[in-house]
Parts: sequence; C-alpha cells; structure tokens
Amino acid sequence: MTQQKQSTQDAVRAIYNYAGSLMKANLKDDVIHNKLVEKGLNAEAANVVIRNLRQAKHKVAQRDMLIGAGFCIVGLIITIATYAAAASSRSGGTYVVAWGAIIFGALQFFRGLARMR
Repeated sequence: MTQQKQSTQDAVRAIYNYAGSLMKANLKDDVIHNKLVEKGLNAEAANVVIRNLRQAKHKVAQRDMLIGAGFCIVGLIITIATYAAAASSRSGGTYVVAWGAIIFGALQFFRGLARMR
C-alpha cells in the first residue's frame, strides 16, 4: 500500500471516528453535519458520513434484536417442551426452565431496540 493511500485511509477513519463520537454524544444530525463541515468536509461528504454511520448503527441494532429474539425463543421452546413432557409423564417428571437464555435474549433484544431509536 502506498503512503498516500494509507494517509487517505487514516483521514477517512479519523472523520468517521469523530462523527461517531458526536453521535454517541447524542447530538442531532444537523449539529454533526455542521461540525463536519467546520472540519473541512463539504456538505455532501458530511451527509454521506452521517448516512453511513446511521445505516451501520441500524444494522447492529437489527442484529442485536435478531440474536436476542432467537435466544429468547429457543429458551421458551426448551422450557415449554420439557414442561409438556413432564406434565404428560405418569410420574410427573422434571422440566427445565431455560431462564438464562430467556433473560439474555430479552436483554439483547431490548438493547437492539434501544439502539434503533
């Protein structure tokens, strides 16, 4: 990789890191846009950076929600299936409450939901 290409990549990474830190500070997009323009980006480039970061944040939130829902559903299925097997057994049997998967899944799902907002 050439020195110029590495320098360009470092500059782009710095811009995205800066814009990301502004988003984490819960600044509105127009404020972030103005700060990026103050740093030397043109208006169109600032919009692209903001849009790309919002899309990445949205993807992470969707993934968290999907993983969380999956864990929660699997935990519920295990709990319901083992309970049904125990309830239909003549001796009463035992069953498993997969509370770890249910709680972890619910927390992960709601974390993703919060990130969507």
